[in-house]
Amino acid sequence: MALTPATRVALPPLPRLPVAVPRSGVSDEARRALRQLLGDLDRDLAIAFRDGGDAAALARRRAEGVARVVTHAWTACLGEVEGAALFAVGGFGRGLLFPQSDVDLLVLVTQADAGRLRALEHYFATLWDIGLKVGHAVRDVATCRTLAAAEVSVFTSLLDAHWLAGDGALEADLRAIVDDPALWPPRAYLAARLAERDARHARFNDSTYNLEPNLKDGPGGLRTLDALRWLGRRLAHAADFDAMVEAGLLDAAERDALHEAESTLQRYRFALHLEAGRPEERLLFDYQRALAARLGFEDEHEKNLGVEQFMQGYYRAASQIERMGVQLAERFEELLEPATAAVPLGEDFLRQGNRLALRDAALFERRPAALVEAFIIRLDQPDLTGFTAETMRRLHQAIVRLGPRLAEDESVLAAFLRLLRRGASAVDALWRMNRYGLLAAIIPAFGRVVGRMQYDLFHVYTVDEHTMRVLRNVARFADPAAREDFPLACDIWPTLPAPEVLLLAALFHDIAKGRGGDHSVLGEVEARAFCARLGLPENDVERVAWLVRWHLLMSTTAQREDITDPAVVERFAETVQNRERLGQLYLLTIADIIGTSPKLWNGWKDRLLADLYHAARYALRSHVGPPRDAAARVRECQRLALPLLTAQGLAAAQVERLWTDFPAASFLRHRPEQIAWQSAAILRASGAVPVVAVHPESSRGATEVFIYTVNRDGLFAAVTATLDRLGFSVQEARVLGTASGMALDTFWLLEADGQPASPERAEELRQRLLHTLAQAEPARVGRRSLPRRLRHFQRAPTVGFHDAGDYTQLALVCSDHPGLLAAVARAFLEAQVRVHDARIATFGERVEDFFLLSDRHDRPLDAARQERLRRALLDNVGAGAPAA
Repeated sequence: MALTPATRVALPPLPRLPVAVPRSGVSDEARRALRQLLGDLDRDLAIAFRDGGDAAALARRRAEGVARVVTHAWTACLGEVEGAALFAVGGFGRGLLFPQSDVDLLVLVTQADAGRLRALEHYFATLWDIGLKVGHAVRDVATCRTLAAAEVSVFTSLLDAHWLAGDGALEADLRAIVDDPALWPPRAYLAARLAERDARHARFNDSTYNLEPNLKDGPGGLRTLDALRWLGRRLAHAADFDAMVEAGLLDAAERDALHEAESTLQRYRFALHLEAGRPEERLLFDYQRALAARLGFEDEHEKNLGVEQFMQGYYRAASQIERMGVQLAERFEELLEPATAAVPLGEDFLRQGNRLALRDAALFERRPAALVEAFIIRLDQPDLTGFTAETMRRLHQAIVRLGPRLAEDESVLAAFLRLLRRGASAVDALWRMNRYGLLAAIIPAFGRVVGRMQYDLFHVYTVDEHTMRVLRNVARFADPAAREDFPLACDIWPTLPAPEVLLLAALFHDIAKGRGGDHSVLGEVEARAFCARLGLPENDVERVAWLVRWHLLMSTTAQREDITDPAVVERFAETVQNRERLGQLYLLTIADIIGTSPKLWNGWKDRLLADLYHAARYALRSHVGPPRDAAARVRECQRLALPLLTAQGLAAAQVERLWTDFPAASFLRHRPEQIAWQSAAILRASGAVPVVAVHPESSRGATEVFIYTVNRDGLFAAVTATLDRLGFSVQEARVLGTASGMALDTFWLLEADGQPASPERAEELRQRLLHTLAQAEPARVGRRSLPRRLRHFQRAPTVGFHDAGDYTQLALVCSDHPGLLAAVARAFLEAQVRVHDARIATFGERVEDFFLLSDRHDRPLDAARQERLRRALLDNVGAGAPAA
């Protein structure tokens, strides 16, 4: 359910304190009483918050209560002292103290003599004794000025300083420092604050969309609002957003939006402090579900959880603050720029310095298509760095006033289509339009997914941010500089007849997330409706709709099925139908994977998708019917592999003799180069076993391991346990056996960072596997605890069995945890089943593994064996079960 606004709740009364006797000290009994008063206040504030009280009002009340206590203690410890004054700084200086906030104090003195310092030490110790977490500094006026001149953070802290007690004359000294025009003049102050912002944001990956965001210091956090007020005060004598409206830096709607976003973050911060019981500023997974419940969010359905609604509230507020922060910073820069003559840009626009301005202030409401055209002009004039403050204001006002009409305005849609037809360059404009809220106005369905997150570790961005990143990835394929990383994609891009089709598919592919049901099917409906309104030709409408409907097809086929099987490729090609769709789907798939998480893309997935693309392209080009006869495919593989071996000095007769022992599946499921590599390793061993060959980086972008040894039950478990101990992640495994009872097992592996092994690691792996294979029993995997993040996403395994001809396919969906595959292999051993193929896919905390299995007589699993295996899997890999 949606979070309702704060209700009017009576504020708790402030602590009633006796008149302090100057310099009488604070007795132990008085300290206990003060601690009790503060505890009572905090308890009453928590109750008021639970009852719907406004977080900011409650934080102000806590600051008022704490101020009474610290001034009472000041008088008791120091009396009516001259030459020393107490100031609240930081959040306390701004009059806000959240439940676990530090109490920041500054003591300004005329002279730091020993007696006064001892009295101050006693004072601060008293504050700690009564339960306040105090941060304090003691400085004389000269030192304070010197530090303020040297460090912008010190100077900024003085902007918020609020006198509490002591010598009132020192308040004038402090104000003299703050108001000195020689200290941090406007240009220098703006540059320093923007540099601090950039450094702070870099610590959080320059994104408001972190899975565990920092409410205070992250991009779009409360610190951003503080910084805007500091800049307004220093640059425009406008210390709050109301004053900025009067100064022309904001309009009333922008001010209200900032206040609403700030209120959301303050509510979340208040609740977080109560939930954590400490000054925690990060919305960690440890707290997200509890906070959602505390604030009244409830699950709507499995695809719109209460915690997802809660986090959407945060992301929307943070993105609003971050967006306005960037725009206000541009307005502050414009404020400091010298006036320049306006230069006409067409009939409707002007160049004002390096910013775009309007000839007619009413342009956007008179001719709404100009909203889109303003962004097109910035593409045509790349040296324009932004809009003038007045243009920004008019743009926001037009979006608010025109509202839903923009989505139906034919002239707006025509301008939007002209933009899309620019291809890759349109993405920069789309990104800016999203920052200003125009994209959501033109595509209302997109507005519904702004800030929409999925409560998992796979999707690291909200839907809107992910969509923008997918579009940026698509645009990269048009850049020659990207050819080194994406050669095939860069070859395909110029062949697209209508790049706007791919851009629209990228915009709509996830637009129905969070509604329940299949987002691909629901998204297809949205895409069709919008493309029809856009006036797209019917064929292009179909192209966009098909890509949205099937945008997951290529990745699921590549990762879940054996793409060396012609039947798999044929089914995929039949769905795709033509090479144009295939190219568009390939580009969208790559862009989608990279845009989901930077850690997902690696050489393995690159090769996997390229192989499927080439295989499907061949199938579509040749218009092949049913897959070729298996015997013919075996002969073809042998024909191509044999010269590779004879070129290495191996006799053809020797090779052919070896191959008589190989199963046909070896030649059907491996490439000729792999057959040659495996055969050479066996023949060079001259009959010695086991044989372990390791290719650090195979043509498939992963480390390839080949094992030839006497076949035995438990071999798969032994190998996977060793790989787990070494920290390798298995991507795929093919487990075959010869007629003479030898194992022909191949594994494709990646390191924990998603990269293939180094030559040194490959040799270490080979030696460890040789040692393992020499043991009679597989080693047990040590018990390990779950990483903190994974603990919050454990789910019961889902086990499914399906007929797969000579085998039984097992589909296992479960939560990831250390040693998972080794635990699965142990379950296979306990249930007395054999593995013939394994496809491993991990999506954040979710694992989707597919295995081809048989019993120990190489027959499909009967119902009793399936049930035995199901129980073994639940015992070994149940929700959060560590490997034992």
